[in-house]
Amino acid sequence: MHRLTPLLLTAVTTALLTTPLHAQRPETRDRAQIPAEYRWDFSPIYKSWDAWEAGLKDMEAKMDAFAARKGTLASGPQAVLAAYQAFDEIGKLQYLTYRYPQLQRDVDTRDQAVAGRFQRVGAMFAKFDASTAWFTPELLTIPEATMRGWLDSTPALAPYRFTILDTYRKQQHVLDEQGERLLALAGRLNQAPRNVYSELSTSDIQWPKITTSDGKEVTLSPGNYRRLLEDSPVQADRAKAAAAHVGAYGANANTYAAIYNGVLQRDWFLTQARKFPTTLDAALDDDAVPRNVVETLIETTRAGTGPLQRYMQLRKKLLKLDSHHLYDGSVPIFRTDTTYPYATATANALASVAPLGSDYVERYKRFVGGGRIDVYENDGKRSGAYSANVYGVGPYLLLNYNDTLDSMFTFAHEAGHAMHSVLSNEHQPFVTSSYTIFVAEVASTMNERLLMEHLLKQTTDPKERFLLLQHAVDQIVGTFYTQVMFADYELQAHRRVEQGQPVTTEVLNQIYAGLLKSYYGESITVDDFYKWTWARIPHFFNTPYYVYQYATCFASSAELYKQMTTGDGKAREAARQRYLTLLSSGGNDHPMAQLKKAGVDLTQRATVQAVVDQLDELVTRMEAEAAKIR
Repeated sequence: MHRLTPLLLTAVTTALLTTPLHAQRPETRDRAQIPAEYRWDFSPIYKSWDAWEAGLKDMEAKMDAFAARKGTLASGPQAVLAAYQAFDEIGKLQYLTYRYPQLQRDVDTRDQAVAGRFQRVGAMFAKFDASTAWFTPELLTIPEATMRGWLDSTPALAPYRFTILDTYRKQQHVLDEQGERLLALAGRLNQAPRNVYSELSTSDIQWPKITTSDGKEVTLSPGNYRRLLEDSPVQADRAKAAAAHVGAYGANANTYAAIYNGVLQRDWFLTQARKFPTTLDAALDDDAVPRNVVETLIETTRAGTGPLQRYMQLRKKLLKLDSHHLYDGSVPIFRTDTTYPYATATANALASVAPLGSDYVERYKRFVGGGRIDVYENDGKRSGAYSANVYGVGPYLLLNYNDTLDSMFTFAHEAGHAMHSVLSNEHQPFVTSSYTIFVAEVASTMNERLLMEHLLKQTTDPKERFLLLQHAVDQIVGTFYTQVMFADYELQAHRRVEQGQPVTTEVLNQIYAGLLKSYYGESITVDDFYKWTWARIPHFFNTPYYVYQYATCFASSAELYKQMTTGDGKAREAARQRYLTLLSSGGNDHPMAQLKKAGVDLTQRATVQAVVDQLDELVTRMEAEAAKIR
């Protein structure tokens, strides 16, 4: 594999870095003019498109050969071993053939040739899913006792033990070959609501225009809308913008409701087809997460909204507002012209992870060394940030870095994901190298917490400290409380379909407006148009029952951080080792079991309550710093 020379960084120990270590953010948006050190190097995946075509051809041949294994599994443990090893070879090629066009598409979404290649991969994956629908039903014709005997007597099957036995755990929800094939064939059809939502909310939506109090006309696309709420000091402008932007979704609310009803009906159909009692049980089964984890999360958070409301009241007081609205939630309480160039972010992030040990730090250095992080915006590049693993090569991290405090924390967050992938890839065979979403956000939010505490140690300036604390509070509001409220909404909507009750625009509006009142109480004024907010949450339409995992991961990382930073040295070191073991465990066990080994039990109300208590403590610290600011 092509090795990239790591960028040498020095730990920050005496001052909060806010000045550049080398080149500033490029002025250009022309990707070709951005220095190579800030752009992805795709050559470790494939050297060229010709090499990718050869990889695609190789994968297709292996897929065809795998389909020919139908009817062989019962012949003995060697046949099962050969099938799983063949699956591994195909899976490794899937990473390579998928990521090569996907990553290049994301840095230039205008390139239709790359988009077409990416679609070819998707079509091949769908074909493979349908042609291998026989595998699990055939495997399950082998009695579990027989399979356990084969596992015990065949050492080479050891890497597949968890995966195979987990298939037997799910046996009651697996259909026969014909049934599995039908569900596989319906896979692309099941994506229809997502595709319709995407087109309606991106391609076809007409973003409204408003004229602000200074006479400027603003088109309220998502990016412009977000910037206006963050930058405008005039509450009336924020109010006008929010009413217009959310109202753009409200104008098509009946269509959005019909699409969402399609999502709910699809989920209920698949739930019944696989013989689950509820859609929540069906969604949680893959990871063996008990239903009471989500129910306890929602109940405890609903009962713990006091600190959230206290923070909103503090914002109202410091912003000197007569009434505080949701559209006031992004405007800074205190403004700063401090910038955080990318070199500053990497140096601070590297220094902050020192508590995780020298081995972790060395791996971190290698990762930021070049070629794996696409740093700056360019024309045609997709928005946002993510970490994408490529097994056998390593993770690739996408940013749109803009020298802000939020960008620095976004880097730390995504780099946490990347290091999770690095450790899992190193310590796990392919079959168990991929960790679940249920634990994914533990590593990212842990690194954000480490960065915050590191930065707080570097400054005594009350405004600087207030802004850092506010960032931490806003993370809890956005990653924990908001996501639990979203999960609450999804659960209520799905239960209506399960009970045969109608799902109309008015019903969805009532559910969402009721939740805003329950979570925020009297701490904000809830404008009527916010009842349409459900229509602008892509997760509801794309990945139902996904968002609760942000909150459980946040609760988990908070507990693990506490264990690693309190108690005597021996206890802290044991907690650190448990945490690193979690990051190295990939998907070798159910995520609840992995977290328990690390020291977290999400079935306990106290684990969730700890986040509520943490927010309460942070708001208290904010109040103390605010009192010092002149």
